[in-house]
Amino acid sequence: MNNLPNLDDLDIFLQVARRASFAAVAEARGMSAAFVSKRIRLLEADLGVRLLHRTTRRVTVSEEGVRVYQWAQQIFEALQRMGDDLDARQREPAGQLRIASSLGLGRRMVAPALSELAARYPRLDIRLDVHDRLVDLVAEGVDLDIRVGDQIAPNLIAKRLARNWRVLCAAPDYLARRGTPKNLADLASHDCLVIKERDHPFGVWHLEGPGGEESVRVTGALSSNHGEVVHQWCLDGRGIVLRSWWDVHDSLADGRLVQVLEGYRQSADIWAVYTAPLAGSAKVRVAVEFFREYFADRFQIPG
Repeated sequence: MNNLPNLDDLDIFLQVARRASFAAVAEARGMSAAFVSKRIRLLEADLGVRLLHRTTRRVTVSEEGVRVYQWAQQIFEALQRMGDDLDARQREPAGQLRIASSLGLGRRMVAPALSELAARYPRLDIRLDVHDRLVDLVAEGVDLDIRVGDQIAPNLIAKRLARNWRVLCAAPDYLARRGTPKNLADLASHDCLVIKERDHPFGVWHLEGPGGEESVRVTGALSSNHGEVVHQWCLDGRGIVLRSWWDVHDSLADGRLVQVLEGYRQSADIWAVYTAPLAGSAKVRVAVEFFREYFADRFQIPG
């Protein structure tokens, strides 16, 4: 082979192979699908092999492409380890740090934290993506997911950043109009504001109460995949919501919302989730340590 492959073209190939889509990679990298296709063709010319089979409906990796994919992964992992080793020695992490979070937590908590993280480590190139779904950290190239909820796949590594509970609450005018529920079963006859966010069960609330874990099926005229939208509906007096303490504690403190059925709550701790031990990545390590400090200083939950 006379021509060494371009590393950026190799990276583009890895992304296309993982996503099986030129368009998805083009959108993620801010370039046209035609440009992505051109870079793949140049890489194939450099390597002298066909990497991908393309049809109008599918993109699949060829047999030679699988071998190149495996070698490219090793190359980039080695480059990453080299960079992380140099960063650790310089005690100043650098490079791209991709972070994912949910819509509400990402905007309210993670984004302000990252503003401070960027000021502390100016050589980091930080990208935050917020989603209403769980991300595949490996397939989507995400370094760190800041998430709410205790259901974490066994192949991932997680460090708890803060204790958190989801609690039931409503606006005072809603309770004055519809009455205050006395027990969990009463929720079935109330207007409940249902959130479909990430992996949360839709329309069924599982809570820990005086007698252990209980479940109730709830309904209502309003539902959304965005927790902040539902929070506002709750403030408007449209129903009862099950929402994280970090999101509603200000509204509870100033009386705009009232906690109901205080004996019931749902565990929903805040976690940093990643794929490899922190010792292997300086940038992920400093980010996790920073988030732990950030949440400890600003986030306190009763009980």
